[in-house]
Amino acid sequence: MVKPKLLIIQLWGLGDLVIATPFIRAAAEAFEVTLLAKPYALELQPRLWPGIQIVPFDAPWTAFTGKYQLWRWPWREILQLRRRFGGQFEYGASARWDPRDHWLLTFLGVKNRLGFPRIRSDVFLTRPLVRPGPLAHHFEYWQRVGKELGLVIPERAKLPVRPPPANGVVLVHSGARLAARVWPLPHFKELVRRLRAAGHEVLLACDGNQLAWWQKNGEPGAACPRSVSELIGLVDRAHCFIGNCSGPGHLAAICSVPTFTLFGPSMHEWFLPLHPQAAWIEGRACPYKPCADYCRYPRPHCIQDLSVADVWEKVAVFVDRHGEAEESMKIE
Repeated sequence: MVKPKLLIIQLWGLGDLVIATPFIRAAAEAFEVTLLAKPYALELQPRLWPGIQIVPFDAPWTAFTGKYQLWRWPWREILQLRRRFGGQFEYGASARWDPRDHWLLTFLGVKNRLGFPRIRSDVFLTRPLVRPGPLAHHFEYWQRVGKELGLVIPERAKLPVRPPPANGVVLVHSGARLAARVWPLPHFKELVRRLRAAGHEVLLACDGNQLAWWQKNGEPGAACPRSVSELIGLVDRAHCFIGNCSGPGHLAAICSVPTFTLFGPSMHEWFLPLHPQAAWIEGRACPYKPCADYCRYPRPHCIQDLSVADVWEKVAVFVDRHGEAEESMKIE
């Protein structure tokens, strides 16, 4: 039986792409799936979605700055995509309420186009969908697309996970794509000290722009993954993960590692990593929350004013709980 062809568009960050994983896996059972995503999706494919086709595309409108300088857009590459796909897809889907995604589905000649309209973008969609509630997790958007396509996707609390390694480390990652989502590095340093004092083996990881700070502040062995593949290698050594609201935490969760997330300008209701035992701490209140890319204040007090004491109170419970689970697996 020949499967119908489905084009999935997810052009944004690592976390957004990982959240789509349960949908992509379910879709691959019923469709011949092509995923249009950032180039690092090729590194994720063997681990998360074997058997689907990845077409790398770095969409210009996902850039942090200058996203609407149309004269700099890679128009030749966009036209090549159109010639390559040539109306071959019976179905296409985007779970982001983004008119640019919807235009792209139309431009690429997809016959049945599913998405959540915004700013009259329903003109590009053949099957516009009603958005979930305002506090719905982004995973629920993919769930709704899946339901429209006849797919069965488990609820978040019932997503399958495997036991993490019984002799794993506590992986602490201090980075995030946006500076406004980063808890202060001195706070992370004190948190790592407390974890080690409590007897936990800690593997510290960071972004490239943080590495020099860690090396100057007593962590010469800090890991700085330069690729998604290297990040997966660190995640595979961990029995739990602690970090900001960022891609590494989402990747850890989808690889079955329980996560603890420090939320600042973003909302846990929208972005809690997809692990049934995911834990979190909420940032300080702010009238502008949730923020997108920029903070209206000189400093993002929502996350920077989270004290070490407040975070440690919850982290200590989190790591002890998963430490106990680790010991029970050793006994068994």
